[in-house]
Amino acid sequence: MSHHHSHDVLVIGSGAAGLTLALKLAQQGISVAVICKGETNQGSTYWAQGGIAAVLDDHDSVDSHVQDTLDAGGQLCHEDAVRFTVEQSATSINWLLAQGVRFSQYETKQGEFHLTREGGHSHRRIIHAADATGRALSETLTERALTHPNIQLLTRHVAVDLIGRSGQCQGAYVLDRDSGRVKLFHSKVTVLATGGANKAYLYTSNPDGASGDGIAMAWRAGCRVANMEFNQFHPTCLYHPKAKSFLITEAIRGEGGILLNPIGERFMPRYDERGELAPRDVVARAIDHEMKRLGVDCVYLDISHKSADFLLDHFPTIKARCLELGIDITREPIPVVPAAHYTCGGVMTDMAGRTDIAGLYAVGETAFTGLHGANRLASNSLLECVVYGGAAAEDILKRLPGLSSPPTAPMWDESQVTDSDEDVVISHNWDELRRFMWDYVGIVRTNKRLQRALNRVGLLQQEIAEYYSNYKVSNDLLELRNLAMVSELIIRSAMARKESRGLHYTLDYPDQLEIAQDTILTPSNFAVPRQP
Repeated sequence: MSHHHSHDVLVIGSGAAGLTLALKLAQQGISVAVICKGETNQGSTYWAQGGIAAVLDDHDSVDSHVQDTLDAGGQLCHEDAVRFTVEQSATSINWLLAQGVRFSQYETKQGEFHLTREGGHSHRRIIHAADATGRALSETLTERALTHPNIQLLTRHVAVDLIGRSGQCQGAYVLDRDSGRVKLFHSKVTVLATGGANKAYLYTSNPDGASGDGIAMAWRAGCRVANMEFNQFHPTCLYHPKAKSFLITEAIRGEGGILLNPIGERFMPRYDERGELAPRDVVARAIDHEMKRLGVDCVYLDISHKSADFLLDHFPTIKARCLELGIDITREPIPVVPAAHYTCGGVMTDMAGRTDIAGLYAVGETAFTGLHGANRLASNSLLECVVYGGAAAEDILKRLPGLSSPPTAPMWDESQVTDSDEDVVISHNWDELRRFMWDYVGIVRTNKRLQRALNRVGLLQQEIAEYYSNYKVSNDLLELRNLAMVSELIIRSAMARKESRGLHYTLDYPDQLEIAQDTILTPSNFAVPRQP
């Protein structure tokens, strides 16, 4: 098998953003390679339960959706990015329908899609496929990509680092996990669609691959990152020893679910007048405070007052999974805890997905567009993937004819490294990193905790760099290296924000400053302005 590949466009990541972009390019005759680090349908898109926020109802409006997003974002959203995204929402849904995605409809209203409501939304505007919307998107787009002659989709391939010369990205070095060989992928355009960095935390709703690979690679290549301190903690992940990373969708609260502490008290109205429909950061902090106040391991989400037929129709996946674990949601509340869920910051881009480096784009959770501000509004994430995947594809189509094939880069040299017999170092460092990030850089922060975390991550990075220099790369080593990098970016961003805003809450600066500003970090090798 060849260790040298050449395509017009290389897409790193196979979630909603990457596949939307790949399909829109391939349908115009462009040669696209898509790599995913595991098998297909294993990324964050697949596990997204709630739905896609879109203006589809006559009683709703673009202005209302924009305002809800701005309100949730703590005055830090970029209004132009928000409006652009919302204005594209109906078109994006229509494109997904054309690809074959099947959304839930009202039983009594033929041909009318069922819209639900989630925290922070003033209208029912969440179009969904029962409680497995991400699965419907992921499976449909993956099937389309696998059968398209212009797309080469490679599983179990993980990017090592980007290839760049003279401020131009020319592809990436990619590890084939099965052969253990590092391949060279040349491309005129490279797209980072690798998702977020929530595996930096001990408890997360994300699948194992969410290790911030794209953000770390872009930073090492010389791209700026922004607002990495805003980590969204989903308020309700299932608390059970056998339920790793299982999310309890926001839509349960949208359909009337209430939060109870272990002594049976409903507590959300004490924290916010919107109760369970408050934005996620408010709900997550309330749960965290309630757990610490009472010294308990979890709280409970109760939807048992709804009929069994309603729950089976709207939440079949959650009902089935809970029943497997001995929890009957039609009769009893669900034990839940907050968990790291979404990375609101990322690689700085414009509204076409272009980064600081020519030929390099970033889309989806990897990117920072200004849409989410200090807190992501529920169900805006899948919308962002489709909107910006499409916007980047449109920009790439315009620019590709003027781009020449990149010069040949050297093949990967591993002549000076050996196979590791010390993999315990990786597993130990992985566990230590995620544990101190949870303890020191979690839902509630302090200067002292952040300084401790920065000291620890610096020491870990020294160990990881030495290991990386002496041994052959592996998926676990690459993920650890990237997680340590994005953890440092999260910590440095949190230390730079001298206020509490949105998802960033610190006991040392509990008030909000009058002027809202992004936290922008610039790498030492940043030497070029944003591409024209």
